[in-house]
Amino acid sequence: EKPAKPTPTPSVLQCSLEDPDSVAVVGAAGWRLDPNWIYNLNLGSVPAAVGGASLPKMASDGFGEWGAATGVAFVRGVDTTVSRQAYDGQNVIAWGRTSGTALGVTYVRYYPDTGQVVDVDTIMNKKYQWSWYDSNVCAWQGAYDAEDILTHELGHWVGLNDEYTAEYIENTMYGYGAKGEVKKDTLTTGDVSGAAVIYQ
Repeated sequence: EKPAKPTPTPSVLQCSLEDPDSVAVVGAAGWRLDPNWIYNLNLGSVPAAVGGASLPKMASDGFGEWGAATGVAFVRGVDTTVSRQAYDGQNVIAWGRTSGTALGVTYVRYYPDTGQVVDVDTIMNKKYQWSWYDSNVCAWQGAYDAEDILTHELGHWVGLNDEYTAEYIENTMYGYGAKGEVKKDTLTTGDVSGAAVIYQ
């Protein structure tokens, strides 16, 4: 996911944020997960402003959204110290270095003939300012909300594309993120519909 154009905002907590729906159906990327999927968290990589202890809740919330949409059972496995993508049998969520200016990058390894995923990693870009407030209606305005961006990235795990056109601007899978945004914590009708096509 790419950052939206920066706007200077103070780091204040803003609440009563809107969570508009969208019926624009997100497109499939060409892969799908097995019905049971284990993920591994790198708690030590999480920025101090978010806190490693917060990552299990954020991941559980995000996987809960996508699990409900797909029927995939996401299970937390053993924690890891890995902070870069690799085909290593671990499905890692960590903060680290990513290429370019992306807020987060998800790397998916799958068999092209069947679409079956064998390994997936999400690396959140540690060079950005991150925050987290355990709420779907409140966010710190001067930073990117970690759960908002992570939930978007987890949409790639289940097989959905980024979307960049105007009709997708409210979707979780819209390809730009903004500071002080939490609407991607929850899925729109179009995100759920796109996932349902893959897992029907």
